[in-house]
Amino acid sequence: MTLSLLYLSIGINAVGGLLALLCGKSPKAAKNVGCLFGALAACASLGAGVLAIAAPAARATFETSFAFAQFSILLYPLSGLMLTVISILALAAWIYGFSYFDDYKEHGLGAMCFFMNFFVLSMNLVITVDNAFWFLVFFELMSLTSYFLVICEQTPQSIHGGFMYLIMAHVGFILIAVSYFIMAAGTGSFDFQAFRTTDFGAGTAGLAFVLAFLGFGMKAGMIPFHQWLPEAHPAAPSNVSALMSGGMIKIGIFGIVKVGFDLLAASGCAVWWGIVVLCFGAVSSVLGVTYALAEHDIKRLLAYHSVENIGIILLGVGIGLIGWGMGNTVLAVLGLMAALFHTLNHAVFKGLLFLGAGSLLHAVGTRNMEVMGGLAKRMPVTSICFLIASLAISAIPPLNGFVSEWFTYQGLFTAAFTGDAAVKLFAGFAAVALALTGALAVTCFVKAYGVSFLSAPRSQAAADAKEVPGPMKLAQVLLAVLCVFLGVGAPIVVPYMQGIATSLIDVPAIGAVQGAVLVNPALQDSFMSTPLVAVLLVACVLVPVIIRGLAKGKLVEREDPWACGYQPDGHMPVLASTVAAQVREFYAPFYAIRDKLSATGPAWVSFYRKTVKGAEAAEKVGDRDLVHPVAAFVEWISSKVQVVEGGNFRVYIVYIVVALIVFLLLTVVL
Repeated sequence: MTLSLLYLSIGINAVGGLLALLCGKSPKAAKNVGCLFGALAACASLGAGVLAIAAPAARATFETSFAFAQFSILLYPLSGLMLTVISILALAAWIYGFSYFDDYKEHGLGAMCFFMNFFVLSMNLVITVDNAFWFLVFFELMSLTSYFLVICEQTPQSIHGGFMYLIMAHVGFILIAVSYFIMAAGTGSFDFQAFRTTDFGAGTAGLAFVLAFLGFGMKAGMIPFHQWLPEAHPAAPSNVSALMSGGMIKIGIFGIVKVGFDLLAASGCAVWWGIVVLCFGAVSSVLGVTYALAEHDIKRLLAYHSVENIGIILLGVGIGLIGWGMGNTVLAVLGLMAALFHTLNHAVFKGLLFLGAGSLLHAVGTRNMEVMGGLAKRMPVTSICFLIASLAISAIPPLNGFVSEWFTYQGLFTAAFTGDAAVKLFAGFAAVALALTGALAVTCFVKAYGVSFLSAPRSQAAADAKEVPGPMKLAQVLLAVLCVFLGVGAPIVVPYMQGIATSLIDVPAIGAVQGAVLVNPALQDSFMSTPLVAVLLVACVLVPVIIRGLAKGKLVEREDPWACGYQPDGHMPVLASTVAAQVREFYAPFYAIRDKLSATGPAWVSFYRKTVKGAEAAEKVGDRDLVHPVAAFVEWISSKVQVVEGGNFRVYIVYIVVALIVFLLLTVVL
């Protein structure tokens, strides 16, 4: 059943993409066909993913003419979770696109829907294919289709962002390919099943893991390989940004987990693997949110928060690897469960935030928060959904971001108390980094929400803004409901996350964590029980409504906000720059480093640019010295031969007679 639903979704995506391309001359038809087929495919793959989380592994193999390219599909709990994540985002993005794509009529909607359908299709195949060769093929397809979506507007900014993304994606691709080739050389096969059952030895396994970690880390956008995120995400359409940030970069997390816990399972795990991942995660989380605080472009701000949350997920993965290396299965399950749960949670609230940013762009026409303001009254649905997502990403209970970060804290504290000196040191450092990240995230989203939605409008576009159309509101509401459910309903979801983690560590799903006081009681036995939280949420909504209803007619609303006794004017409203001014001053050295690196670019980007310039210069030399002289000679010959074509049919008959005589003479002579 699970495989059938997966095949169905792949087929629908392929047909939908091709039909949208054929309807390219009619933007409305291309949009409707592409979005409809994409949404149907997302429903089918969502069903496959949900079933795969709890069902036994399902595998199918299709023989090909080449032994190395045996096509295998494997659906097991980890791939089921990733399929669920991508499908949720894809469904919301397609629903959103029914209205949002109207803003892109001039940019080829047929091609956009074609690439978006095949982008989703390629992601689904990357996480389900069970052969290294086909994994790399679909990984490249995923990178190329998303690249064309990034540059769809053909502006200098989108082309630059797409260029950065393409370079980083291919450098990561090379590292992943080398890692797989090392494992294939040790097994004589490209089949992942052969990797799982082979003990490569500590040295080879460590090298393969480091290469894969760096390669997939580039796709995930961890620091210092994050430069492409704030360039590519703002350039893409907002629903594509939601798919890329919430879904595609999670392919990087999926790859790290798959290699570390699955493909190298027979080789065992070294504790230093987890420490390396933990350090990258701590740095990415702190610097990601620090860089986000300085942004006034709301989509660049959200892109940096993707770096931050990838860092938080890597903290959980690092704890899981440390626990597995120590032989502490409770710690391993706890860390990995925290990472996987935050992977799901981040996909939901970050997808919602990007859709909210797209709604602001649609209504105001700019991504600059400095010229927004006062949008809460003009866009109430978008405002409420964006607020829910802002609270979730800030880890405010009882929303979903709090739950997964709470498990991450538990894993870090457990490692700090049970590990050796090195583990205690790095786990303690990571716990402090996570706490600092949480505080800065709250500050950042107070700025993002307050400056964008509260106060008075700071431009005529903001004053004239209206709520977005129905499909765009529906997509946001769906993800907002999920943010609440994954937080309040965490006792329902956590056992499934735990089951996915234990399936990778190869221990019994529940028995392995019995006796661990940190896994289940945190949500089952604490004061934050589901009924109590539900009552509190209803009260938070109803009490203000009741008070406002009773006071109706007695309240006096002021047009201008109060400003400490002074009459407010255009120079006094709170802006994005003023909210983050103190933080930016404190972290000035980090911003200076980032700006310097962004200006020069990584070594491989600089080398690539020099190579392109050299190729352009060589192309001009070839044209000038080789192509142009030959073309001039051919043109001269043509001008001389033209006299033969006089237009007189009698002359043409003479040509034919002469040609026949020549051929007859040649026949006689030869």
